[in-house]
Amino acid sequence: MSGTGRNSLFLLVIYLGGLIFGVGLAISGMAKPEVVLDFLQFEDFGLLFVMGGAAIVTGITFAVATRYLDRAPLTGDTYKRRLKSFDRNVVIGGSIFGVGWGLSGICPGAAYASVGIGNYPILWAIAGMFIGAYAQGYWRTLRSTTAETATETPSD
Repeated sequence: MSGTGRNSLFLLVIYLGGLIFGVGLAISGMAKPEVVLDFLQFEDFGLLFVMGGAAIVTGITFAVATRYLDRAPLTGDTYKRRLKSFDRNVVIGGSIFGVGWGLSGICPGAAYASVGIGNYPILWAIAGMFIGAYAQGYWRTLRSTTAETATETPSD
């Protein structure tokens, strides 16, 4: 199976993974903005253990999978590293993300789980994330179109 095709097993595993992720966020308290804000204000370090536990499980899984499997089990794609340079966009994007996280007390994954536990006002934050992502994509497209137009030379 190629990496671009998706079969029903792949979609089922993605769904189940999301379900487990959401339940974990809800049980751990990460889906509650007030808990996240307490963490960000250094008043409650419980989420440090949640994130640390998730990082350990993920690290072990990736280390074992990439060492003993030559391809991803569901997609058939080869394992490869995606290298991202540390540039101005990483710093600016990370800073904006951090300010949004600090103001709202929620990050994108936890926002969806927060809706699942009945926190419907968080839908405003989710709408803001979509609008912000769309605005950034629109701005980047506009910028690249302007740059392409500026580099074109007229042919006479």
